[in-house]
Amino acid sequence: MATCVCLLYLFLFSACWLTVSMSETLLLPLTHAFSKTHFTTPHHLLKTTSARSAARFRHRHKQVPLPLSSGSDYTLSFTLGSPPSPTISLYLDTGSDVVWLPCSPFECILCESKAPPLSPPLNLSASATAVPCKSSACSAAHSSLPSSDLCAMARCPLDAIETSDCNSFPCPPFYYAYGDGSLIARLYKDSLTLPNSLSLQNFTFGCAHTTLAEPVGVAGFGFGRLSLPAQLSSVSPQLGNRFSYCLVSHSFDSDKVRRPSPLILGRNEEKEKQFGNEVVEFVYTDMLHNPKHPYFYSVGLEGISVGKRNIPAPENLKKVDRRGSGGMVVDSGTTFTMLPSNLYDSVVNEFDHRVGRFNERASAVEETTGLGPCYYYDKVAKVPVISLHFVGNGSRVVLPRRNYFYEFLDGADGIGKKRNVGCLMLMNGGDEEELSGGPGATLGNYQQQGFEVVYDLEKRKIGFARRKCSSLWDSFKN
Repeated sequence: MATCVCLLYLFLFSACWLTVSMSETLLLPLTHAFSKTHFTTPHHLLKTTSARSAARFRHRHKQVPLPLSSGSDYTLSFTLGSPPSPTISLYLDTGSDVVWLPCSPFECILCESKAPPLSPPLNLSASATAVPCKSSACSAAHSSLPSSDLCAMARCPLDAIETSDCNSFPCPPFYYAYGDGSLIARLYKDSLTLPNSLSLQNFTFGCAHTTLAEPVGVAGFGFGRLSLPAQLSSVSPQLGNRFSYCLVSHSFDSDKVRRPSPLILGRNEEKEKQFGNEVVEFVYTDMLHNPKHPYFYSVGLEGISVGKRNIPAPENLKKVDRRGSGGMVVDSGTTFTMLPSNLYDSVVNEFDHRVGRFNERASAVEETTGLGPCYYYDKVAKVPVISLHFVGNGSRVVLPRRNYFYEFLDGADGIGKKRNVGCLMLMNGGDEEELSGGPGATLGNYQQQGFEVVYDLEKRKIGFARRKCSSLWDSFKN
């Protein structure tokens, strides 16, 4: 049996209706956008992915979020408009706050080197309506510009602006810049339907007809009025204010992924601790507000352990200052974890001290992958355990070996001798001066594999728990 809930959302939406089953929790599938045909060798894959991670991280210090290219992201699928509507697949991104998608006719400039789009450009349905210039949604898309300015840009007459009578004038197109691309989009409202029969009326999204190097749209899950969780929570707080995902471990091999990664909307805190015979302990740390980048999910990092040695993090990673500098962003869109130079060097030196004594350094692989240190080994490489220590009592997250040490066969392409090689999957984000005005570090999705990561937007905290992610599908059925 279904129920309809109608709430007036004074800040952003009006006359919003949600149709959903009586369940307080919804599971949705996240699909990893593997693109083996787009990469010729593991070296090419790692080089491209590490370059994208670095670009996304560094461009954040220019106040622009950056989604990754295909081969590194998780996608969420849904439909827009009255049925029958085609399925749309977008990248899930907790580091941005807008939902946008390619619309027909669509042109992507400089997309020749990109993987093909995940779904065809959207043809707006008859039920789609343009967002008016006077709405707060329009203001949110234009970095909080006053509605009077936006309506003037939309050529609404002065007397109509003064009397707030510009409903017939649509919101002007907005520009959204990314690290390796950009887009211009218009705001529309239409019904959004997710798997499991969740339908959200008057959902606001960006419709882009022209992009630069961005062939795939983004479902923004960060803080912000236009993000998907914010729009969902406006009519169903129990679903939108608390969500989690559990990324199935893949090591860039689609053959290892038998089931999609679960995205859980309305994650119930009371039901976290036990599923069947599995007792789960979550490690929580508080979110930090970033005044310059308010859509980020930032946390404080106390240090990193390599084996039994604890390496303290610099002070700027433990907090965010009023300029928006510092903290660690927990991000679903960045692949590899980025650390400031001083912390990265200390971690690498300790790691190399323990591993480099027994294994030959693979310098050529480091040059072709953008990662390091890398080592050749015979059968099994012994590596130390790496743990992250977040701000909070006992907030320690022990990473599985596969989350920070990537192993593959060098020379499998027939070029050179075949040798086993492994690389540390952490990256140098730059020195403290370069990172001023933005996050000090980023926790990438590769290091989040095999963990359920909970985002509690009401209590402003993030939790981590080791899970068998694929088994969550069965746990929620029980």
